[in-house]
This record gives sequence, structure tokens and C-alpha cells, in this order.
Amino acid sequence: MAFIAITLGTQLSAQDSADRVSGLIQATGWEEVQANCTKCHSAQMITQNSGNREVWKSRILWMQETQGLAQLSNKTENAILGYLAANYGQKDASRRSGLAAHLMPINPLESVN
Repeated sequence: MAFIAITLGTQLSAQDSADRVSGLIQATGWEEVQANCTKCHSAQMITQNSGNREVWKSRILWMQETQGLAQLSNKTENAILGYLAANYGQKDASRRSGLAAHLMPINPLESVN
């Protein structure tokens, strides 16, 4: 029972710290993210993704190269990358690992030697 209360308390505190309009976690740098990133796309594009600092940097570069995102100042880019990596960091793989070879069905189309 205590586990449920702790889990619910953690979920509620995370929800309390989210901006009611954008859904972004209100932490250092969130204003820069809201001001710069939600000009072109919704905050859901952020909240449904994850990545370390390098992953987020590659996404920013892709948007600059292909989507018309303007060059950001070093200060702004560092604030955005720090916020994204800290609050929407790399998650563990969500897909199950592949089946072991001995668990795979026999392929009826394989040629027999």
C-alpha cells in the first residue's frame, strides 16, 4: 500500500511541475524551450521524445538544415540542450529484444541442402 502511495505521490509531483498549457516540465531552461521550440511545433513533439544531449543536438541540427530553424545563440542552445537532456533524457529501449534463434519457427521457404 505504501508503494502505491509513493508512486502516486511521485506522479502527482511531476504533474504539478508541468506547465498547464504546454505540458513541459517547469525546470531551468523550460522558458527557452517554450519560446524557441514551440514556434514551429507543439510541445508534444518534445514530451513524447527522449535523448541525451548529443541526440537532442542532432535533432536541432536537422531542423536547422532541413526545416528552416534559425541559428541559436550558444547561450540559448546550451540552455535548451541542458533542459532537454535533464528532463527528457535517453530512455531505456522500449522494444523487447529479438527472439533467440532456437525459438524462431522453421522457415518453410529455406532451401534444403
